[in-house]
Amino acid sequence: MMQGRRKMRIKKYSKLELVNLRNGVLFALPFFIGFICFTMYPVISSLYYSFCKYTIVSTPHWIGLKNYIKLFTEDELFGISLYNSLYYAIFTIPLTIAAAIISALLLNIPIKGQPIFRTIFYLPSITPVVASSILWVWILNPQYGILNAFLEKLGINGPGWLADPKWSKPALILMSLWGIGGGIIIFLAALQDVPQELYESAELDGANWWNKLWAITIPSISPAILFTLIMGMIGTLQFFAPIYVMTNGGPVNSTTMYAFYLYRNAFVYLDMGYASSMAWILFVIVLLGTILMFKSSSKWVYYRGER
Repeated sequence: MMQGRRKMRIKKYSKLELVNLRNGVLFALPFFIGFICFTMYPVISSLYYSFCKYTIVSTPHWIGLKNYIKLFTEDELFGISLYNSLYYAIFTIPLTIAAAIISALLLNIPIKGQPIFRTIFYLPSITPVVASSILWVWILNPQYGILNAFLEKLGINGPGWLADPKWSKPALILMSLWGIGGGIIIFLAALQDVPQELYESAELDGANWWNKLWAITIPSISPAILFTLIMGMIGTLQFFAPIYVMTNGGPVNSTTMYAFYLYRNAFVYLDMGYASSMAWILFVIVLLGTILMFKSSSKWVYYRGER
């Protein structure tokens, strides 16, 4: 009786189904080979190298936790770079999200030439990073820059920006507001899904624009805010290219972000083992931050259809 039941559970595939399965596996095979060779293997290797003394030109030598111990107990620049990245993330993420939401609300108003305005706001996001970084070096020039010239017209003596350790990180935060086009597109898409009947009901109840924004719009686009928040955290903690082009970590290491210091250890000092340990610490920080955001999202993210 048991053998009969086992036989009944075995599904026989037709010849056509087997051919389709084979074709599907063959089409997906290049992706799996590329994923294993260029993603999985490097990730696993970096974990091993983080416990080794590895300088590229020599074979890896196992040293246990010495790289991690050195990072937390001896490397002063590790703490500075981590602080700079967290400082940049804490201020940049809320400001860029707020600016993107406000811009999306304005660009969602049905006016003549709306597509043109949306395109103008999105253009900075597709500008090459090197080109935009060089442009901002000119804008933030303390003597000839447009920004200080504008402040001078207002009777304000502009700071040294990238040349001043006190203003270098605020200058980078200001520059980040330039590239909010991607966030604007996400919030514009989210705004299209806000039920119009909720606005109509609120107007009948005498709600003003602020009440509608806070009670209807923000909760309705909260899933997009969560997505932008997580992606913003990942992006800001990996902030690298503008630093490399604009400041090279200066002045006085005030813009030496974590990713830039990791790059310097890997490709300038050629200490791949040390850089790998930094990469895994960054992975843990991003992982914990993402988990924390998902755990807290149940208190402030609203999904339509859920009670």
